[in-house]
Amino acid sequence: MSQEPRRPSHPTALLIPKARGGRAQRAVYLLLALCAAALYFTGEPLMPTARDLTFHFAALQIGALLKGTCYLAEEIFHLQSRHRGSFWRALSACFPLHRHGPMLLICGSAYVALLDGDKQPLSLHLSLASLCQLLILALGLHKPSAVEISEMSERSKQNVAHGLAWSYYIGYLKIVLPRVKKSMEEFSRANPNVLARRETWKLHILVPLSCDVYDDLEKADSNIQYVTDLTETTLTRAGTKKRVYKHSLYGIRDEDNKLWHCAVEYATPLQSLYAMSQDECAAFSREDRLEQAKLFYRTLEEILKGSKECAGTYRLIAYEEAGEAETHLLSREILWHLWQQCHEEHAVCEGNHPHNPSTTLNSTELNLQISESDLPQPLRSDCF
Repeated sequence: MSQEPRRPSHPTALLIPKARGGRAQRAVYLLLALCAAALYFTGEPLMPTARDLTFHFAALQIGALLKGTCYLAEEIFHLQSRHRGSFWRALSACFPLHRHGPMLLICGSAYVALLDGDKQPLSLHLSLASLCQLLILALGLHKPSAVEISEMSERSKQNVAHGLAWSYYIGYLKIVLPRVKKSMEEFSRANPNVLARRETWKLHILVPLSCDVYDDLEKADSNIQYVTDLTETTLTRAGTKKRVYKHSLYGIRDEDNKLWHCAVEYATPLQSLYAMSQDECAAFSREDRLEQAKLFYRTLEEILKGSKECAGTYRLIAYEEAGEAETHLLSREILWHLWQQCHEEHAVCEGNHPHNPSTTLNSTELNLQISESDLPQPLRSDCF
């Protein structure tokens, strides 16, 4: 394929959300400064303002303690199964006293000190504060927003996508990816004209954000043709003797009717996400599925980037199917990535070309390794 294929309609950078930054916290500081400035310019007396401020702080801490009390009323029935039979574990889980306790003590003491002739008794203030906080709990106004829930699950790495990505990597990719290029090389020796471009000797992993996974790629796109299976990897795994791992080689036909060959397959955990969205028991909506599919891609990309043994052995292909059915969307996405790999590799090779040929020995580097020990040591080179 001499010319550049059509670009994907939605680049990956626009499909996959990046991790949230600290903009929300910076917005808090900005609004805090604005509120403090507005309060200063009102010209209100200092003592009543300080008294009202400490009361609001105390009311917030009272609300946290009341919420913990409500949760404790449930947790005492799960001491053995959730808290190893320890009441103190349940208590500390419901009451974050290390945060709210000192603040309540300080604000309460400051408020009492600043009462200064207020005719209303302290018990009335505490009762009103408790009433307001309990109303907030009863009406469900304390529940976090969808964005807060999403941020908490991403930061704690406890979402569905995170577990699926790690399971996929440890249980499959970490096993097969280091062997991909060897399988490609063995096939290329027997079929030198098929895998002509070494840049594409990778496992191309398809990540459709719709989680719609076809078992037969030829049915998904008529421009994709099955060629053969690469060399099998047989391992004893988790009690199964001679478990077989293998990849299929496909030919992708471009607009010029030329075939490009590569190993390609779907990311199988996406089938689990799709099945969950179809099962009422999972309580997993289509919106949840789309969000988790994007997080799955991002998490898997981060895992693989940090894996030295998998470097240069994979290519993630995320795509989003358009509203109208496109016959050759899948082949177009794969061809775009194949074209990109070839041109990226070509650019890197040109950029690393030596500028002083006289210092090289016919493009062959001399690598001397001298042992520090007096005893003879084996020579080893990790450069191939």
